[in-house]
Amino acid sequence: MDFQPTREFALLMDQSDPLSAYREQFFFPQHKGKDCLYFCGNSLGLQHEAVSAALTDELTQWKRYGVEGHTQGAMPWMYYHKFLQAQTAELVGANEEEVVVMNTLTTNLHLMMVSFYRPDSRRFKIIMEGGAFPSDQYAVESQVRFHGLDPASVIIEIEPREGEYTLRTEDIVSVIEKEGSEVALVLFGGVNYYTGQYFDLQAIARASRNVGAVIGLDLAHAAGNLPLLLHDWGIDFAVWCSYKYLNSGPGGPGGVFVHERHRMNTSLPRFAGWWGHNEEERFQMKKGFIPMSGAAGWQLSNAQILSFTAHRVNLDLFQEVGMKALRAKSILLTGYLFYLLSSIVPKELHLRIITPSNPDERGCQLSILTGKNGRQLFEYLEKQGVIVDWREPNVIRMAPVPLYNSFEDVWTFVSLLKQFPQDN
Repeated sequence: MDFQPTREFALLMDQSDPLSAYREQFFFPQHKGKDCLYFCGNSLGLQHEAVSAALTDELTQWKRYGVEGHTQGAMPWMYYHKFLQAQTAELVGANEEEVVVMNTLTTNLHLMMVSFYRPDSRRFKIIMEGGAFPSDQYAVESQVRFHGLDPASVIIEIEPREGEYTLRTEDIVSVIEKEGSEVALVLFGGVNYYTGQYFDLQAIARASRNVGAVIGLDLAHAAGNLPLLLHDWGIDFAVWCSYKYLNSGPGGPGGVFVHERHRMNTSLPRFAGWWGHNEEERFQMKKGFIPMSGAAGWQLSNAQILSFTAHRVNLDLFQEVGMKALRAKSILLTGYLFYLLSSIVPKELHLRIITPSNPDERGCQLSILTGKNGRQLFEYLEKQGVIVDWREPNVIRMAPVPLYNSFEDVWTFVSLLKQFPQDN
């Protein structure tokens, strides 16, 4: 695509965009009576117009049936997680039995590590990306200590080469191969929250399996952002949240993938709960946990219906639009932002894009390393009605989300950047 740095070009791109109508289905925060320029879908997605009616329907169900809502109505609450299964499987490239919606992200990560991080005297190390999101770091550290081990000697964090901001796949694979038979778990994010780098998950999974290690993924910044093929890649487990690109509301429910080769492995230890027990015998209320087959066997409790309802609306939307179409627009939209930023970054604002320039190595996020006036630049953008994300010590992250952001949004944002007073 030959981009052009004009508003006219941006408007033409919007006119030819097959997904442009979806923008009107979302509510934007307001600034001086107009829609904000919202580039923070990598932190919290916008609300879809259908969520309110769907929630009202469930409140009516509660009012009408009381406890019998668990078995009455069009979508009985007892089976609600099943109503999300097909869309979730399609979203992450899985078989239906391999996925379940439950709990929240870090809770699910802990549950998965209970089952899949089983250190012994020979295999005990965990390999992860340096600079992973803090909740992942805290979860991993606490799991290591739970086994009576020292995080300093167990956790290997792979850092970028000197002078670089992102990881090279060959360096990741090299570390996995070097540590070899001592590696119990390789745990990587799908997309690094800080730089926006999308890792070569297939290559990482292959290297992990070659040394006999478990491969797990945190897809918080990948689910709903990029096409995924978890089953085909042979991932052992994965977890994700739904409040970012999946637009399912603050604190929205998490998702879990467990590869089918583990579906009936009763030798895996797990923290069991009533809702993971064989549903055919669940209400016999007997001792002796018998897990349901597949990922559903890791459930603890019944669904949080109201948050699941908001999530269902958006899963249905993603199934309607399709990740192929979303990815196609994402490549163009983020590419246009990269093009426009590249024209001003070196000269006027002394900024540096630290997200990979290769579209195959990023989703719909760009991160810019700011100069000494970075915080002032962020606050200036806020005053102009631009919602982006500031991360210490000096990075601004922006996510042009293909479901609701436009090419005109991108053009206007960069135009405002150019107007930043240089004496600030």
